[in-house]
Amino acid sequence: MLSHLSKSQTETIAIWYVVQHSLSSFYKIQKHFKTLEQALKPENISQWQNLALHKNHLQRLEKFHTLEGQNDFQQLLNQIKQSSDFVLIETDSCYPTQLLPYSDRPPILFGQGNAQTLLQPQVAIVGSRKSSTHGRQVAYDFAYYLSEKGFYINSGLAQGIDEASHQGGLKNQRTIAVMGTGLDITYPSQNTTLRQDIIQNNGAVITEFLPTTKPLQQHFPRRNRIVSGLSLGVIVAEATLESGSLITAKLAAEQGKLIFAIPGHIYSEFHQGCHQLIREGAILIDHPEQVVEDLALPTQWQAKQAETQNTPSKLFEKNNEESSDIPDYLITLYKQLDWVGQDIDQLAAILNLDIATLTAYLMELELSGLCMQQSGLYVRCRSNK
Repeated sequence: MLSHLSKSQTETIAIWYVVQHSLSSFYKIQKHFKTLEQALKPENISQWQNLALHKNHLQRLEKFHTLEGQNDFQQLLNQIKQSSDFVLIETDSCYPTQLLPYSDRPPILFGQGNAQTLLQPQVAIVGSRKSSTHGRQVAYDFAYYLSEKGFYINSGLAQGIDEASHQGGLKNQRTIAVMGTGLDITYPSQNTTLRQDIIQNNGAVITEFLPTTKPLQQHFPRRNRIVSGLSLGVIVAEATLESGSLITAKLAAEQGKLIFAIPGHIYSEFHQGCHQLIREGAILIDHPEQVVEDLALPTQWQAKQAETQNTPSKLFEKNNEESSDIPDYLITLYKQLDWVGQDIDQLAAILNLDIATLTAYLMELELSGLCMQQSGLYVRCRSNK
């Protein structure tokens, strides 16, 4: 439960509330006005009319400035505080860096659990809701293996493949769920326990939707762009030709992400969507190690593999080590690090830090297993868990 919302967060929520989750309207308003505070002033209603916004948005803005509208908005803020552990806007340190390049990024995220997990390397595993027993087992196995290697498993909390993927990642306390409803609603309701397990085991549950937002059909493709946007690559574990997971794969391809597809029997209707993706250029995989190799991240799991190369990975061995949170003063530096590498002079210029302070911060990240130096360049590492 949140005790406080910042002024910037409250203003963002107000605009998001008035435009009712319309990305195009929100970013038109943000671009037109110097600040969101200015956009909300009653005397600027006429300027909204010049932005070609939907008439419903204009009507909601007028109502927003009435006593009834202010009471409704205050009630909404109370609901957000009650249902959220964190709220993130683009200027907040824990807002996922990987979403920032996209023009359709969510201007706000409401979440429960550990917000810092959103900064960790993620792989999405998606597939059909009406999945086979075999498909769910494969999704679970891949999620378990990849989470054991340090990736967070990202999926949509749906039945079937999503559910199995979360359960696999949960065994190593590394999974993130993106919802197509407000935080006060769990859909499907039978995944309420799974959702609570994710929150209680170092994971996070997030949404761009305001409280009381119901699971409408059009919300799930929107959710899928966040699933793919957060991830380094997307695995389609099992999908029919009609599966919504193909939308996630399409969005991921548009975002420049790697798409992986797990094949099945040629006569299996459960795999026709995967076979179609492979024909269109998705990477065929039959073992999760291929995902690690294809993503080719210069991270510590490579060293970990070298240490254990004579010991086969135990797919069903639980890792119970606890992860440590990143101190607030190190988050900006951690977010600036990437998987390619930057030298200390680049980092000092970008972050406006003196070399002595930056060196101390980098050393602290290195000791925590969150950063490593390769050939004079500093690269981001997985969470040290």
